[in-house]
Amino acid sequence: MRAWLLPAALLAALLALWEGLVRFHGVPPYVLPGPLAIGRALVADWGLLWPSLLATLRLAGLALALAVAAGGGLALLLAQSRVLERAVLPLAVVLQVTPVVAIAPLLLIWFDSVLPALLACAAVVAFFPVLSGTLQGLSAADPQLEELFRLHGARRWQALLWLRLPSALPFFLGGVRVAGGLALIGAVVAEFVAGAGGAGSGLAFRILEAGYQLRIPRMFAALALISLAGVAIHGALGLAQRLALRRWAGR
Repeated sequence: MRAWLLPAALLAALLALWEGLVRFHGVPPYVLPGPLAIGRALVADWGLLWPSLLATLRLAGLALALAVAAGGGLALLLAQSRVLERAVLPLAVVLQVTPVVAIAPLLLIWFDSVLPALLACAAVVAFFPVLSGTLQGLSAADPQLEELFRLHGARRWQALLWLRLPSALPFFLGGVRVAGGLALIGAVVAEFVAGAGGAGSGLAFRILEAGYQLRIPRMFAALALISLAGVAIHGALGLAQRLALRRWAGR
C-alpha cells in the first residue's frame, strides 16, 4: 500500500464523520459548517480566495528566501568563531521564543509600509531552524577528515568549501524544510496582527472578513486553503530535499 493511501483514507473517514454528525445534530452552518458546505463555499468564493492565497504564498515564499539567506549566512559567520557563536546564538534563541504577535506591532511602527513589516514578521519565525540546522551541520564534519585536510595544508576556506559545507547540506535542507511551514505560519499570523486589507490581501484577512460577516463556510474554506498550502510546501521542500541528497550521496 502506498504511503499516502492510509492518511487519505483516514482523512476521508474523518470528513464523513464530521458531515454525518453535523447533519444528525442539525448544527447550523454559521456555528459549524460541514465539509460539503465548506466545499460549496470554496467553489463559490474561489474568485475571492484564490488571489488571497497567492498573496499569502508570495509572502511566505519571500519570507522563506529571506530566512534562508539570513540564517545560512549567519551560521557561516558563527561557525568561524566559537566566541562569536556563544555570544550571538543565545540572542537568536531569544528572538525565536518571542511570540511574533508581540513583535509585529513594533515592526509595523518601524517600517513605512505594511508589506516589509509582514515580511519581517514571517522571516523571523522561519529564521531559527535554518540557522540552527546549518550551524549543526557545519560542526558535524568528520574530525579525521578535518585533520587530513590540515595535514595536506588546506586553507581554512578550502576546508569550509570542500568538507564542512557538503557535510552541512543534509542539516541545512532539514532546517529549510521546517522553515517552509513556519514561514507560512508566520505570514498568516503577521497578516492577522496587521489586519491588512485591500487589494492583494492574504487569506488571514479573508478569515477576519468572513468572521465579521458571519460567512463561516468561507472562513473554513480559507482555513482549508491554508492547510493545503502548508501540506504542499512541506511536500515540495521534502521532494527537493530528497533529490538534492540523492545527488549529494552520489557525488
